[in-house]
Amino acid sequence: MKYEEILYDVLDRIATVTLNRPEKLNAWTMRMGAEVRHALLHADKDPAVRVIIVTGAGKGYCAGADMEMLQAAQGSGSAAALSMNDPTLRVEMDNSLPAAFRGEYSYPLGLQKPVIAAVNGVAAGLGLSYMLYYDLRIASDRARLGTIFSRRGLVAEHGSAYLLPRLVGMANACDILFSGRLVNAEEALQMRLVNRVVAHDTLMPTVREIATEMATLCSPRSIRLMKQQLYSDLFNDLQTSMEIADHEMVASFTTEDFREGVASFLQRRKPQFTGK
Repeated sequence: MKYEEILYDVLDRIATVTLNRPEKLNAWTMRMGAEVRHALLHADKDPAVRVIIVTGAGKGYCAGADMEMLQAAQGSGSAAALSMNDPTLRVEMDNSLPAAFRGEYSYPLGLQKPVIAAVNGVAAGLGLSYMLYYDLRIASDRARLGTIFSRRGLVAEHGSAYLLPRLVGMANACDILFSGRLVNAEEALQMRLVNRVVAHDTLMPTVREIATEMATLCSPRSIRLMKQQLYSDLFNDLQTSMEIADHEMVASFTTEDFREGVASFLQRRKPQFTGK
């Protein structure tokens, strides 16, 4: 698949999606949204991929929605509609997933594989709110993050008012949303908006190291089911969570990955997980 606004490659079981409009600080367009969705869903179905990284080309991660797109506002449809109209970008999701995990921006929650944002520069507006649906966020020390919405006459978009308090707490969510300011990487770390901050030049090597450990040392089945547990339990009570966990733990004892996990530990070697 040849994309117009992103780059996509797979190496050592890691798929890397690069937002590729560097002259615009990777400002988001409907085309970019459709291409990212296609790439992530494709990677999720690809048996050669176990972890997905998303980053930006050039100095920015994503400076938010392209201003020309904002000016057009609702008149030009959506990335989901574009992907449906362009057969080359059409990838179907599992309809058995909850609707909240199949939304235009929330669909990363329904993926089976971990998604890591490598935040190499400014991530603002849509560039931040979309990233909230990823599993991990590793930031360069040059990164700056903010919602901007209050400074554009907008509101908290695409579920960010739901996700932000759960990631950073209500007080920090109010700060980020009401002020519209950009916070630097260290403040983002203190707020728990990002998992880790590293020197800019070591960002991609660090993220690839994290991804490589997941891809080579961890059971794909375990990660897949734990991701389902984490996000499904946002909507479950404790009793339901415990019942699901107990059922899945017993089921794990019969899997190839469990047998391989035990064998590799006893034999003091790296595991060769199959995801089964």
